[in-house]
Formats: sequence, C-alpha cells, structure tokens
Amino acid sequence: MLLADKKITVQDYRLMEFEGEDGLYELINGIIGRKPSPNPYHQEISQNLNIPLSLFVRNNRLGKVFTAPTDVFLNDFNHHIPDLFFVRQDNLGIVDYKNGILGVPDLIIEIISPGSILNDRVDKRIAYEQAGVKEYWLIDPNNRSIEVYENQGGTFAPVSFAAESGKVQSKLLAGFETDLDDVFPR
Repeated sequence: MLLADKKITVQDYRLMEFEGEDGLYELINGIIGRKPSPNPYHQEISQNLNIPLSLFVRNNRLGKVFTAPTDVFLNDFNHHIPDLFFVRQDNLGIVDYKNGILGVPDLIIEIISPGSILNDRVDKRIAYEQAGVKEYWLIDPNNRSIEVYENQGGTFAPVSFAAESGKVQSKLLAGFETDLDDVFPR
C-alpha cells in the first residue's frame, strides 16, 4: 500500500499514472492501495455468479451488470473496482462509458482474495455503507460462503447467508437466488 501525508481525492487520483506496475489500484477512503489480479478460482466464482445474475437482470429489464475491472467512483475519496455490480434501470445515469461509473451502484459483490480480507470486510464495507450502496454481497471462497447485506439507514444488516451448501437470495432483486453449489467450483 502506498502512503500519503493527506487523503488523496478522486480528482487527484485520476491524474496519476502508475507506470511499470502490474495490477490495478483502488482509492479507499483517500488511500491508494494495489489490487492484485485475481486467481483462476476467483475468476471462476465470478463467472459462475455473473452469468445467472446478468441473465436475470436482462430478462427482467432491471438495469445492467458490470464486472471487474470497471472503475467505480463512489465519491471524492473512493475509487473501487468491485468484482461484480448492478445498476438499476433508473440509476443508469451514473454509467459513463468513457470514464467509468460516476456514482453509487445499487448492488456490489466482492469476492475475498487472500490479500483483500481486511479491505472487503471492513474498509470497502464501510465505504459502501456510507455511499448508500443498497445491497452488498461478500463471497468467501475459503469458507465457501456468501453473505448478503441490505443497507438500512447507512448500516449493512444481514438478509441472507449460506455456508458450504444452500442458497442465498437478493432482497433488492426480488426473485434472484443462487445455490452455493452453482457458484463454487468443486
């Protein structure tokens, strides 16, 4: 992680260049951090969820689903690259096809990697809560679990959970559910 004497704004961050470095960078609460490339297991989980989620959203004309690496600029101090996220039809004005997502997606899904546990469970969760993300999914490959949270007045409250087996449901996308056996490769 890079350290700075003061918080860096999204405006300053967008002017920076990261030459000679592999990987992606995120700005979390004004601090730049490197986001390592996901491993194949992580990517397979992402695809296993992306396909049914995208089909559900498209078939019901609910909005759009995006995958990493897509830039999401939540506010002045937060630029994130969520693994998956959904933007409702009436919120599509935040989608700028040249510059990224300039606002708050309705649903964000993060898949925990070995180096992202603290960011996904604490730092990003707080940033997403405060920004007003309506639903947050946290996928933990090591524990083979999915946690679904709903934003209730600026705080995420659990609404669905499954570990090892079972299904989780979205409250935001009524009717969408996924079985852990379909998400996690064996």
